[in-house]
Amino acid sequence: MLGLQRETSSMYKRTSSRDYSPMIDVEDSSGLLENDVDNEMETTNPSWKCSLPHVLVATISSFLFGYHLGVVNEPLESISSDLGFSGDTLAEGLVVSVCLGGAFLGSLFSGGVADGFGRRRAFQICALPMILGAFVSGVSNSLAVMLLGRFLVGTGMGLGPPVAALYVTEVSPAFVRGTYGSFIQIATCLGLMAALFIGIPVHNITGWWRVCFWLSTIPAALLALGMFLCAESPQWLFKQGKIAEAEAEFERLLGGSHVKTAMAELYKLDLDKTDEPDVVSLSELLYGRHSRVVFIGSTLFALQQLSGINAVFYFSSTVFKSAGVPSDLGNIFVGVSNLLGSVIAMVLMDKVGRKLLLLWSFIGMAAAMALQVGATSSYLPHFSALCLSVGGTLVFVLTFALGAGPVPGLLLPEIFPSRIRAKAMAFCM
Repeated sequence: MLGLQRETSSMYKRTSSRDYSPMIDVEDSSGLLENDVDNEMETTNPSWKCSLPHVLVATISSFLFGYHLGVVNEPLESISSDLGFSGDTLAEGLVVSVCLGGAFLGSLFSGGVADGFGRRRAFQICALPMILGAFVSGVSNSLAVMLLGRFLVGTGMGLGPPVAALYVTEVSPAFVRGTYGSFIQIATCLGLMAALFIGIPVHNITGWWRVCFWLSTIPAALLALGMFLCAESPQWLFKQGKIAEAEAEFERLLGGSHVKTAMAELYKLDLDKTDEPDVVSLSELLYGRHSRVVFIGSTLFALQQLSGINAVFYFSSTVFKSAGVPSDLGNIFVGVSNLLGSVIAMVLMDKVGRKLLLLWSFIGMAAAMALQVGATSSYLPHFSALCLSVGGTLVFVLTFALGAGPVPGLLLPEIFPSRIRAKAMAFCM
């Protein structure tokens, strides 16, 4: 089969899209292509069942992202005790934050990997450091080895989310794209909840925190293997000049009756950008004609992260414990709030639109912060202050999951032109 794939690839080497359009006179093609695209509204929507399995496999990367966000939440105290840095808040902070440092590095290269190797291969590449890093973290006997493992996991975390957002956008039918995009956030929530639940026995079973890391290698391996069975992005194949393969993947994802319309859209987009270079440079993203959209995308992701949501996910156990709430119970509430908000977002995404969800999400998060500020008042009884503090945290997580969590990753692939999509997504993330 690999030999057949290589043979097929060699038959469709990279050439200009104009080399594939002699069947349509270039001067007259615009009208024909526009008519084809207009006729899409007259046909029925493609079946969502065809693309669903491919989307579900891709969201395993988001599950892993959520899992590794929360995997050190409950076990952090046991990790610090076993590895000899108990009470060292700087070392504990490094165990948490070095993973994000690796994610930053991984996200820088995600666009180049996705464009150079394809979306499927990019998922497999991101799974490798997650498997290796989780194994190293699990066998670590010192702070340095733990930091190395967490950094490796972080590089995979940085590679995965931009590629997942790209892939889901490119393989989903338009009428369910918002719903499928919400699957990314739901998978992240499920990964976070899985980490919190798996971490519950850590105080009763010696060395359980090592199992918490090792278990994450299972979904990472499933992602790498599952991608062998999934469709490649037709848009990426089209950009590589593999027209026949793009048509075959459209048939797998949309059904045979929708291939002609989908290919016509790709041809039309390609004709519109014939004067633009294939290589996307950093200066083009910063100062080119799309710089405003890139700035908006970067700002959305910056506001998402600066909202403080990562502090809640990483340190909620410590915060709830200091407030007198059992940490395992508090973590369950956080996970349920996150999942509930994500499900509501999935239902509303294609009905009320991305902008409205984003607006009300940030307003809700601000109101939740106001509740927590009110809880610090010395005039309130202890129980009332406790309810406001814990309630404010849960409302914050709920409203984050309504819009600020899922919308940026879904919105940006929709507004970026296909030529710069991968690089722009990587830059923004």
